[in-house]
Amino acid sequence: MTKSIFIALLIASSSTSVFARLKIPFGEREVLHKVYDLPNTEEFKVEHGNFMDLATFHKEFNIAYFLPLYVTEEPKLVGYDEQSDTFYEIPQNELDAILAAQKLNKDDLNKLSFYTRYGGKLVALLIIGLLIWGAIPSKKEEVESTNV
Repeated sequence: MTKSIFIALLIASSSTSVFARLKIPFGEREVLHKVYDLPNTEEFKVEHGNFMDLATFHKEFNIAYFLPLYVTEEPKLVGYDEQSDTFYEIPQNELDAILAAQKLNKDDLNKLSFYTRYGGKLVALLIIGLLIWGAIPSKKEEVESTNV
């Protein structure tokens, strides 16, 4: 009984109509990445009693949220409230004052990881290469028959 139910569920889950509804998201998206945790003082307090941190904000074109193909807007440092998942534009003079007070280097904080910058392209090229390689028919060796 359980074997037949398992087979029925297996057939139902592998149905093409189930996979036809599966949509892979792709397109441009905004990405926030926390880069520095500022001290929780009154100076960095924002609305709702939360505290601000520093994050990079950039836009990228990606596939399925994990394969970034290219960056459409270069990263910039912003204020970031992690609890409410909001970011704040900080004027350049205030940002420079925050970085100087915390003894931080802007160039070290405001950069993207290797995977975000180049890794998605490499993975996409690898997938395309494997698809092309799999589509090319292989040569079959001719076997000569010998009479014994």
